[in-house]
Parts: sequence; structure tokens; C-alpha cells
Amino acid sequence: MLVDLTDLPNSRINGTARSNPKTGRLSGTGAFSPSFGVGSYILNFCADFKGASVRRTGVFDNNRPSTANNEIHTVDDGLDESPEILPKGSWVQFDAPKDNEILARVGVSFISVDQACSNAQNEIPDFDFEGTRQSAEDAWRKKLSVVSVNATGVSNELQEVLYSSLYRSMLSPQDYTGENYLWNSSEPYYDSYYCIWDSFRSIHPLITLLDPYSQTLMIRSLIDIYRHLGKLPDCRMSLCKGYTQGGSNADIVLADSYLKGINQDVDWETGYEAVVSDAEVEPQNWNVEGRGGLASWKRLGYVPTDDYDPNGSGTHTRSISRTVEYSYDDFCIAEMANGLGHSSDHVKYTRRAGNWKNMYLANQTSNVNGTDPGFVGFLQPKYLNETFGFQDPTLCSPLNDFTGCYLNPDGHETYEGSSWLYTFFVPQDMASLIEILGGKQKFIDRLIYLHTSGLLYIGDEQAFLPVFQFHYGGRPALSSHFAHYYIPSQFNTTNVGIPGNDDSGAMGSFAALSMMGLWPVSGQNVYLITPPFFPSVSVRNGQTGRTATIRNINFDSGYSNIYIQSATLNGKSYTKNWITHDFWTNGDTLELVLGPKESNWGQADEDLPPSLSTTNATVAGNGTNESLGEFVMDGLKTARL
Repeated sequence: MLVDLTDLPNSRINGTARSNPKTGRLSGTGAFSPSFGVGSYILNFCADFKGASVRRTGVFDNNRPSTANNEIHTVDDGLDESPEILPKGSWVQFDAPKDNEILARVGVSFISVDQACSNAQNEIPDFDFEGTRQSAEDAWRKKLSVVSVNATGVSNELQEVLYSSLYRSMLSPQDYTGENYLWNSSEPYYDSYYCIWDSFRSIHPLITLLDPYSQTLMIRSLIDIYRHLGKLPDCRMSLCKGYTQGGSNADIVLADSYLKGINQDVDWETGYEAVVSDAEVEPQNWNVEGRGGLASWKRLGYVPTDDYDPNGSGTHTRSISRTVEYSYDDFCIAEMANGLGHSSDHVKYTRRAGNWKNMYLANQTSNVNGTDPGFVGFLQPKYLNETFGFQDPTLCSPLNDFTGCYLNPDGHETYEGSSWLYTFFVPQDMASLIEILGGKQKFIDRLIYLHTSGLLYIGDEQAFLPVFQFHYGGRPALSSHFAHYYIPSQFNTTNVGIPGNDDSGAMGSFAALSMMGLWPVSGQNVYLITPPFFPSVSVRNGQTGRTATIRNINFDSGYSNIYIQSATLNGKSYTKNWITHDFWTNGDTLELVLGPKESNWGQADEDLPPSLSTTNATVAGNGTNESLGEFVMDGLKTARL
């Protein structure tokens, strides 16, 4: 057995490896670089073995083994210390085991080798492989047991897609409490927010739904990171700051949890201080935290493509996508401001939530594969002098330089997606967007075209919400149609059954939430209703202990009946195409009568999800109605906005 002092990207900076000639224990320390961030981290390891007697031990250097030494060191000499060039590590050789089996137990720790050894000993005191596996399976069964489905007639493949998606959605962020050597705190410490740009849309809303206790600890951890580092992270791994891909999207995670009653031992005043810091104070390096271009953002109401920003350093790209994300971040701050009684802040950030309009060019057309599909008006680059530039609306879609909008200095004005895609990102005021784009029918036609033309790649998280945005145009049946359009064609049990990178469970959370039937609009107390992929889905709430159920009437396993004809909530007629979080906490029952054709259910203006500019929008929750101008949820209570 050998330990190679390296990591997958071969980022080793320095390290030490040891072998114990009496016990065969292999241990050591290494310093490495994070995979998507700045700085470095130290990790310690401890490996013990059982099942055979130790024959000899040693170390290796440049792939040459030695028994003369049991400890080896490596440092970065600036020339040839790469693990690829000069491998180093330790090894142990055993006599042949009687039963042809050797068990290995490995512990890791950011603190010390001793803690790595004690972590392994405490978690796996006996070398009981079957018992350890059974304990892991029991733990996962308990975690997943909050979701129960009636799977009558549903294929084994779709059941596997659901539960494997739920499993992957619960892998990150990870509880590193007791393993943070950067500061001392009595608060929990979670790591592997990798990255919040990927996770805010569906991972955290799903964790809030299925495991609110863990989401509470994550929120406390995020706030504590702000206390000690001065900013919320947008990405974090291995105790290091990760790169910010767009907005300060921890603002959305905090707002989403605040609105859904994640309150136990959460210091929401400090949480609010943290999100306001994102909106108002530009950090020195906004590549790894906070926002850049704040002076222009406040003065002009957008991030200029040619921004002059002497207040901080960062990559001057993504002006379109950063503008729409900053707008939504500020909307979420406005929601928190209202609930916490900061009325003047509520007015200010609600106003900033409309800044997305400042990069909309009403007469911009788009040529797709040599033809003009007839849709006019797209987000476009805009300069300091308030004139517009040009970026092909199809650029960075699968049809045009798909990989050209990554996080690099020569990137473009949208991030991992096209202007076609980002023009739809106005979750705070979809009614206004629909009006600007020419009304409901034009909006629906454009959204259908986005999904069917090849412009959209469901393997990027920005593509998730557009699957369900038909609700805002009064066509919830089309949201159901396109959920089935992508599942199982892109989400299945084959070797290519996840589109692209799972992104810490983001793809899994999309599949799980889509199949469960209520899509959360992250940062709002809004779930968009579509029929589950099962006869019924029930979720037991971890805060109240109550179980909510979504039940399909006329379900068919061939998925012909995927369109809602009518609905009842707790036995009473329900016509809105959306619902609030108290459905889950109260343990309500939503019954959906299905049919093979689209009906007029959920199409009336008064049944559409709320928008900032809609005066007749209402918030429904167990019979409670509030105009949107008065809508915000403080925990589980409706408050005046």
C-alpha cells in the first residue's frame, strides 16, 4: 500500500509522508491549492491497516523506493517539485494475509495528523467493513426517508433517477465543524459551497425542504464566515475563498431561508448586515467575494462593459449577467429589509431590483443559424457613456462558441450562457419582462423557441428556471411539458445520464424538484406547481413534523396525462398555479386532476405568480391573500412590504 503526496490536479506545494515500521501506519501532511479559488490549504492524513503482518515499510522519491527511511519531505523549489515530475510518498508491504484480505481505514483532518487519526478511530473504532457500510446505508435511508412516493406503475429507472438525485443533492455543503484552523468559533462551520452560483437556485431550496436543520446550520455558518472574513462567500472550498461567477448570490440563499422560517439560533440582524455589505461595500478583490463595479452600479444602474473601477480588482467581463444578478440580489435584500423593519433600505433595494432594464435594447434582433426567428429585444453590453455595444445574442449558447463565456479575462459579457438565456432572468418581475417582450403570447413563443432551437443547454444552472417560467405567461401546462422534455432524455441511468457536470448536486436537485412537482423560485416564497412524476409525493417537514402530499388524480405511467385540469388544496378548489412554503410546514394536501390536453387551469391573471410590477398578484397560503406590493414572508408570517 502506498500514499502518493499529491491531489487530483497535482497542486502539491509541500508535504511530509511517514511510515511506521511497527504498525504499518501511513501518515503525513500536505499543502495544496484549491481547485477553483485562491490561497492554499493544509490537509493531514492517517491510514491504518488490518488483516496482515507488516513485512517492511519505507518511502519513495522520484518513484524509487527505500527501506532506509520512514519519513520524507518535499518543498516547492520553484523548478521541478511538481508531483508529476517528482512523485514522493510512503509505503508499507505486508506478508500475505491468510484470507486474502486487508482492510484499510483512512482519516483526514485540516487540523493535525493526530486529529486525522482520532477522526478515523472515533468514526470507525473497529475494522468492521460490513458494519460500517450498513451504518452508512442506515444513515442515508434515514436522510432520504422524509420523501415518500407512491411509485405504482413508475419505471425502476425513474425511481432510481429520483433517489440518486436526492442523494447527490445532499452531498454538499459539508459539515467541517471542528476542522477550521482559520478562526475559533462556537458556531458551526460548513465548507464546500462549491459554488453558491450553482447551488442557490435549487440545492439550497431542496435542503431547506428536506433537511431544514442542516440548512439552518449552513446559514449560521455563512453568517459566521462574514463575521470573521468581512464578506459572505460566493464560493468556498477547503477553507479557501473561491471565485465569484456572477452576483453575490449568498444574498439569495439567506433571503430564501429567511422567508421560509429558518430561524433557530440564526442571528438575522448580522445576516442582514452581511447582505447589505455585499450591496454597498466593494472588496479589494471582488473576484472572490462581494461585488465589483459598485460605484457605477449605484450611479448608472448597471455594470458598464468598459467600467472604470479604482475601488477594487476583478475580472472585467460578464457585465450583462452581473447586472441581472445584482438586480435580483438587491430584490432579495429588499425582502429581508422589509421583514426586519429597515423601511428605507427596502425602498432603495426595491428600486435597484429594476436595474436589469438598463441593459435591455428594445430593437436588438437575433440571427439564429442564418435565420431571423422574429424576436426583438435583448440584453446588450452598455458603456459608461450610456450607449449600447453589441454581443451576438446567440454567443455562448450551444449554437455559437459555447465555451467562450467562462471565467477568464478574455470572456464576454454573459457567463456560461447567451443573452438569449439571460434576457429571461428577471424572477423578481416577470410581469414587467413579459410586457417588454411584447406580451404573453410573444413571451411564450420566445420561451418555447429557447427550449427547442438548440440555444439552451440544461446542463447549466441558469437553464433551470426557464423550464418553469411558462407559469408567468399563464401556460403552466407548458412547464409540465418541458419538464418531461428533459426528464428522462437528459436525466437517466445511463453513463451519460447527467448533463455535463453535476456541480455539487445541482443537476440532481433540478431532477428531484422537477419530479416532485413544486419548483421553488429561490429567493422568494413561491413554488410553481406542476404534476409530480409519481401518483403521489409526500414530504415530512423537519421543523413541524407534519407531512405534505401532492397527489395526482388520473395519473398514467405513460405520461400522457401531464396537464392539470383542476386542483384542490385541503379539499377546496385551488386555481393559482403557485403556492407558498407553508404548504410544506402545515402538512397540506394538494390534489391535481390530470388530463392529456392543456386546460385553462392557472391561466387567469389573478392566478399567476407574483411580480413587483403586478398590482393584482396575490400570495396564497392556506387562504391568506396579500397584494404583491404588501408581500414578504417573515418566517411563516405574512408581513407588509
